[in-house]
Amino acid sequence: MNLSPSVTIESTETGLEYLAINTSFCTAKIFLQGAQLSEFTPHNKKPLIWMSQDEDYLAGKSMRGGIPICWPWFGVSKNDGWPIHGLARNMLWRAEEVSEKENEVMVSFSLPTSQLDQTFWPHKSSVKVIFTLTDSLHIELINTNLDQHDISFTQALHTYFPTPAIEQTRVNGLQGANYIEFGEGPFDQDDVVEFARETDMVYQNAPEIQTIHTPDGVIEVGRKNSTSCVLWNPWIDKAKRLSNFRDEEYHTMLCLEAANVLDDHVVLAPGQSHSLIHTVRWL
Repeated sequence: MNLSPSVTIESTETGLEYLAINTSFCTAKIFLQGAQLSEFTPHNKKPLIWMSQDEDYLAGKSMRGGIPICWPWFGVSKNDGWPIHGLARNMLWRAEEVSEKENEVMVSFSLPTSQLDQTFWPHKSSVKVIFTLTDSLHIELINTNLDQHDISFTQALHTYFPTPAIEQTRVNGLQGANYIEFGEGPFDQDDVVEFARETDMVYQNAPEIQTIHTPDGVIEVGRKNSTSCVLWNPWIDKAKRLSNFRDEEYHTMLCLEAANVLDDHVVLAPGQSHSLIHTVRWL
């Protein structure tokens, strides 16, 4: 892999390597572990991605914040004892390509699926993620079936967004969708979503674009090849039980995740590909 002038390989004090991107239009960090973006800040604007102040960046341990890639299942597996949110977020990905244009940096990673425990993933496939960074963020997660039979999976780009005050934050654009929460539903979403309790809504039939209205401004969140998304804030009690998460940090974050879950799960015939696209920007 050849780096561009604006992209360097650096590491945390704990030894985790990441690509540091520093351009005239944005700064960003993307870790090789999980191909996880932990920072994205457009020039002269506030950060678009949230990370916990208690994150300790340990090898083999999922990070609290950024954009974890949940694959090949989202949430708790139907199989007892399998890791939550799949395998990809704790594995080392390969940095494949970096290219830079005047107002754009593109970075791609591949997941070495041949190294996966076949207990969890007994299929031949390829998984690739492409980050395109301008003054906005564009992510494409591409799955290809290289096997002789159909494969199916669920997935999500588990994006953590910042807000200075969750109680003054609302999410618009989910009206008309339906959701399941805490195993109950589906319920119809008729209004703008506000936050006054633990929120863990898995949406189906969701429009492609939502907006997060915070005291710092409005974030636009888009999806393609996805009709499902997840909205999450742990609130007071669950925040106290989470690892790498300060008790009060629920005030400063929310997750709105591009997903393929529930009825929107992906089934690929031999040779087929699927691309989950996620876009984020300040309006």
